[in-house]
Amino acid sequence: MTGVTGFIYHDEYLKYQFGPFHPFKSIKYKLTRDLVDGLGMFDGKAKCFIPEPASEETLQLVHTKDYVSFVKAMSAKGSGYLDYGDTPAIKGIYETSCFKVGGSVLGADLIMNGQIQHAFNVGGGMHHAKPGNAAGFCIFNDVAIAARHLQKKWGLKRIVILDIDGHHADGTQEVFYNEPILTISLHREGIAFYPGTGFIDEIGEDAGKGYSVNIPLPIGTPDDVYLWAFNEVVPPLIQNYRPEIMLNQFGVDGHYEDPLVGLALTTKTYAAVASTMHQLAHEVCNGRYLIVGGGGYDPNNSARCWTIMFANVSEALPEKSKNDYVELFDKNQPSANEHAFEAVKNTVEKLKKLIFPFYGLKP
Repeated sequence: MTGVTGFIYHDEYLKYQFGPFHPFKSIKYKLTRDLVDGLGMFDGKAKCFIPEPASEETLQLVHTKDYVSFVKAMSAKGSGYLDYGDTPAIKGIYETSCFKVGGSVLGADLIMNGQIQHAFNVGGGMHHAKPGNAAGFCIFNDVAIAARHLQKKWGLKRIVILDIDGHHADGTQEVFYNEPILTISLHREGIAFYPGTGFIDEIGEDAGKGYSVNIPLPIGTPDDVYLWAFNEVVPPLIQNYRPEIMLNQFGVDGHYEDPLVGLALTTKTYAAVASTMHQLAHEVCNGRYLIVGGGGYDPNNSARCWTIMFANVSEALPEKSKNDYVELFDKNQPSANEHAFEAVKNTVEKLKKLIFPFYGLKP
C-alpha cells in the first residue's frame, strides 16, 4: 500500500532542552529513533533523513521578523524567557529550533518531489507558537511553517492539519483561522487547562469559517470514546475536503501515564489513528502524509507510541521483529471517566450541527 516513508532526525534535536527540572525531555527523540532502528525498520521501505536548519526567510513564512530577531538575540544571551515563564531562553535554542523546523520542511519537500510518500519529523509538532510569540515550550511553529511552505513553493491550496496532542493546537489555529485550510484538533477540554482554548464554537472566520474544527474531551477519556469521536468527525471531513496533502501533529501526551494531560489513552488509540490516517492519505491525496511529533512528557512512553505509529504508516516492520513490536503495546487498561462517552457524544452532536453543513454532510 505504501512507498518509502522517511524518518527525519538530527542529533541537534537533543539540544532542545530547558533545564533538568523542566517537563520537556528531548531524549524522547533519540529513544524513538533507536527503537525504530532496533526493530529493523530502516530496510528500504523506511529511510532516515537528516535535516538542515531552516532559514530566517522560511521562519518568516509564519513568524514576524521582530519575533525571529528576538528569539535569536535571547538565544545568544542564554537567559530569561521567550514567553511568560514556560519557555526559557537557553543558549543556542534558536539554532536548535531552526533544525526542528527544517525537519518538517524537508519532509514536505521529500513528499512533494516524489522521493517518499510519507514522512515523520520526530522533532516537530511545536503547535503553540504564534506569529509573534513563543508559548507552551514551542518556539517556532513548524507545522504551520510547513503548510505555508507547501502553499508558497508547491502551490497547494487544500491542506489538512490534524492535531491529536493532548493540548489544543492554538498557535496553528490562529495562523489559519481566516483561511480555508482544514485544521482539526482533538484535545483535553477546559478553560483552566492549558491553553484554555479549543472550544467547538471556534470554527474560523471569513474565508476560514467552517474550517477550524475542535473536539474538546473530558479528563479521563478512554480509547473507545476517543476513537468513536475521531471516527465520527475526522474521516468524513477529510473525505469531503479532498486535501492535496495531510499534515498530522502526533502529540502523544494523551497517554494515560503522561504527567501533564490526564486523558486515559493507550497505545491502541495511537495505532488506530495512524492506521486510519494512512488509509485516508492513500484514498484522498495519493499517499501524501507528513507527520510531526509534539507533546509527550514521559520519554519512554512517547518513544513506544511513536514507534507504533511509524510501524503502521511505513509498513516496514520485518517479520522477525513482530514479537518485539507487540511488546510495545500497553498491557494495562487504565481507569477512565465513566461519564466520558455521554459528554463526548453531546460535544460531537453539537459540533456536527455547527460544522457538517459547510461540507454538505448531514449532522
